Amino acid sequence: MTIQVDYRFPPGVNAEKQAKVIAIGQTVGSWDDRFSHREDSFQRYLAQVIRVVVHDSGHSTATIEFPVANTEGDIGSLLTMIFGKFSMAGAAKVTNIRLPEKYGQMPTIGLSGIRQRLNIYDRPLVMAIFKPALGLTADDHAGILKDVAAAGLDIIKDDEILGNLEIAPTIDRLKACRQVILETKETTGKELLYAINVTGRAHEILDNAKRLVANGANALLFNTLTYGWSVLESLAQDSEVNVPIFMHPALAGAMCGAPDHGFNYSTILGTLAAHAGADAVLYPAHYGSLPFEKAEEMNIRDALRSRNVFPVPSAGIHPGVVPRAIADYGNDVILNAGTGIMDHPSNPAAGVVAFFEALERVNKNQSFSIDEVPDSALKIALQKWMV
Repeated sequence: MTIQVDYRFPPGVNAEKQAKVIAIGQTVGSWDDRFSHREDSFQRYLAQVIRVVVHDSGHSTATIEFPVANTEGDIGSLLTMIFGKFSMAGAAKVTNIRLPEKYGQMPTIGLSGIRQRLNIYDRPLVMAIFKPALGLTADDHAGILKDVAAAGLDIIKDDEILGNLEIAPTIDRLKACRQVILETKETTGKELLYAINVTGRAHEILDNAKRLVANGANALLFNTLTYGWSVLESLAQDSEVNVPIFMHPALAGAMCGAPDHGFNYSTILGTLAAHAGADAVLYPAHYGSLPFEKAEEMNIRDALRSRNVFPVPSAGIHPGVVPRAIADYGNDVILNAGTGIMDHPSNPAAGVVAFFEALERVNKNQSFSIDEVPDSALKIALQKWMV
């Protein structure tokens, strides 16, 4: 089995030469007559340059094929091999990684399992983010959750910035919010997931996650790019962490934002996330508040869905973009809104209601022109975000 990687080089770079440097330098390296008796072994581990294509823009794309045997089947050894030291050698960007289907791991729960746990199969899911991100107590979080849960919210998550802080320790947030979740289910029969942020030193995170699940956590949020791919893989593999893991994209811009260095967003937030065990992955929507290309967003969507991972377009999502989101995703999407729910002029519960009203109008093929929307939570939201 092999792994194919596409590298894009800017105009003026000798792509054929650089591709050969990668194929040799990121695998066996050079050797001389002292090791001629190992020639067959070296050839088995050596990468091959498959093709180099020059584009009209002057950029070049080189495709290199690596033996899977050079890795340990995980993301860490993969990244070290395909781009590790060479990432410091000059302008080059990894634009695509094609992995064997069985490389890495599938999500334990994934898109289908999240739907099963919520018993919702016929519509997009609506997720909120606790806001303000910092400064709230555990009881404050519970109060917010009580309001939005009553409005029918499906999922809520911590802000990725919120760790195990003194003002609202993680276990205290869980206990306070867990009570609201139980009361909501008893009253309405509806399940609600709370993706609580699991943090800590590397040797602590798995134990912290197990402790949270043992105390009733029904979902986790994890900042994979800041805490590590191997930690995500360990969380996803552990049978005691039997809840969906929502991967946050924090730090992705530092890895993917430069035009001629790093990775395409779709390789990190799509391909690698889908092979590392994440159950749902957050990333920017092209109609949101962060600059993002639609093509990359759709590549992420497709990479995730191909392995039963829930796509979660985020950052600037509000009820007014629901028609565009549904056009791009259909029903298999989680609509993730922070201020788009919490900053609704009436209250956060109205923000949740506005999303469900938006979904209903889309289903009925009704206009989102403010003049044609009746007085409602949705109309108030459109007046705030669409004018």
